[in-house]
Amino acid sequence: MRDSFNEINITPLTDIFLVLLIIMMVIAPMLDQQGLNLAVPEVVNQEQVLKDTKIMNISITESNKVLWNGEELETANLEQFFAKNGKDYPDGLLIQADDDSEHGTIVRVMDSARNSGITSISLSRG
Repeated sequence: MRDSFNEINITPLTDIFLVLLIIMMVIAPMLDQQGLNLAVPEVVNQEQVLKDTKIMNISITESNKVLWNGEELETANLEQFFAKNGKDYPDGLLIQADDDSEHGTIVRVMDSARNSGITSISLSRG
């Protein structure tokens, strides 16, 4: 006669759980890495900002001309311009870019400002 099977063998189940535990222990430290730390800007009325602070105001037109106080700046000399005039504007730089201006021009202005020591750079549409 055949003996009846009364108990379940849980050894294979235990092996599976141990393998899953090891996988989770290896993956868990990788999930803790952080990405970019971004500071989300607050919505502020532009006129209020310009009244209370000393910010250098640069405009980029739809034809990708870089303007400061109405006069055009050469993109090749932007770094020298920011190094020379940046000390007079301790609160940083505000770039007002036209909606149709090219992204490359905006990045070029931002890079030139950063390379010349300006650390606070804001971007505005307009």
